[in-house]
Amino acid sequence: MTTFILIAQIIIAVLIVVLVVLQSQASGAGSMFGSDTTVYRTRRGLEKTLYQLTIAVSALFFIISIVAVILAG
Repeated sequence: MTTFILIAQIIIAVLIVVLVVLQSQASGAGSMFGSDTTVYRTRRGLEKTLYQLTIAVSALFFIISIVAVILAG
C-alpha cells in the first residue's frame, strides 16, 4: 500500500510540474522579456481550466502526502 501511495505521489508531482509549465506558456512570451503590463484580467477558457486543474491536483497531492505520513508512522 505504501508503494502505491509513493508512486501516486511521483505521478502527481510530475503532473503538477506539467500544469505549471503549461500555465506559464499560456501567459504569453511577452512577459519573459520584461514587457509585462500591469493590466489585470480574468482567466477564461483553457487558462481558467488549467488554473483550476492545478489547484485540484495540488490539493490531491497534499492529501496523498498526509496519508503517506500517517501510514509510515
